[in-house]
Amino acid sequence: MVEHPAYPVGLRLTGRRVVVVGGGQVAQRRLPALIAAGADVTLISPSATPSVEAMADAGEIRWERRRFQDGDLADAWYALVATADTEANERISAEAERSRVWCVRSDDAGAATAWTPATGRSEGVTVAVLTTDTPDPRRSAAIRDAVVEGLRDGTLVAPQQRTRTPGVALVGGGPGDPDLITVRGRRLLAEADVVIADRLGPRDLLDELPPHVEVIDAAKIPYGRFMAQEAINNALIEHAKAGKAVVRLKGGDPYVFGRGMEELQALAEAGITCTVVPGISSSISVPGAAGIPVTHRGVAHEFTVVSGHVAPDDPRSLVDWKSLAQLRGTLVILMGVDKIGAIAQALVTHGKNPDTPVALVQEGTTAAQRRVDATLGSVGEVARAEDVKPPAVIVIGDVVTVNSRA
Repeated sequence: MVEHPAYPVGLRLTGRRVVVVGGGQVAQRRLPALIAAGADVTLISPSATPSVEAMADAGEIRWERRRFQDGDLADAWYALVATADTEANERISAEAERSRVWCVRSDDAGAATAWTPATGRSEGVTVAVLTTDTPDPRRSAAIRDAVVEGLRDGTLVAPQQRTRTPGVALVGGGPGDPDLITVRGRRLLAEADVVIADRLGPRDLLDELPPHVEVIDAAKIPYGRFMAQEAINNALIEHAKAGKAVVRLKGGDPYVFGRGMEELQALAEAGITCTVVPGISSSISVPGAAGIPVTHRGVAHEFTVVSGHVAPDDPRSLVDWKSLAQLRGTLVILMGVDKIGAIAQALVTHGKNPDTPVALVQEGTTAAQRRVDATLGSVGEVARAEDVKPPAVIVIGDVVTVNSRA
């Protein structure tokens, strides 16, 4: 028996300075939980994964693109050291010790003053599991999974050992809130050996994965770095052929502007079994979360979902904007934030009333959700003035103001 086991405690980090050193996969997995906790996070690293870079671009964290310097832990409450440089990690850990800052080290748990438990969430409860000696991540994760699944199904009985089936699952993760993934999607994620994740997927779920699960960042950041679709297809095929259980975690639904069919076709050509798990599309869930019904009795009997990633005058566009301008129902536009001015002008030119209500819902269903209202005639200017950024769902139609009439 261990003489002095770790003392478990829940840190309340809202508004408190947290320093993360290293912008790789460990940081990518741990940062969402720190952000969700309301921490004032500073990332110190010369480079970062695309998903971590996106958090910085969105203003969720401050990123100082350099190596750690003495004094960087000043006024910090908590530090996460996640670099590949053992000597640097030791120096940072020593400063944390001198400054009385609780410090987690990804490379040497035994040298750390704090450990990160295996965590899971269900119905407002956070389950955190630590082993009593030096952390055993696999055991902690297994116990965590049993408790969380028991809470979800009401039994609190550990499930039988799961069997991993080699192949690929295209899992729609929903609009962003980790609780909105399907039960089947969450179960397949828990069974995965490899997870290839989009930036728009429910990133908080990555923090629940055991450390032995390989997470591949397939983030497609607007106007930034991206992983080519062919590279994603090849990664799916490579890992599946190696006998791994692979989950392709996507935002929303795999087949709603998610290139799911392209990936399924590539897998089929390679002779690889593929399971498709539908997800809740942001086209209906995000407006709903913002208080907007896409249909409403006496107001809208139809809704149309359109991709706005290319402008109306772009020869690549497959959208009939003239016909859309004649519809009386709701128009939902995805991936159209930077093109909304041109889209609105096209709709007005083809007869849509410029006073038609418009709502832009950014980061829908997440803690960062915000709604910006405008009209079709003003939305381009308003979106720029309010600095609306993707991902955002745009809703055009009288349903936007239905809730305000109550």
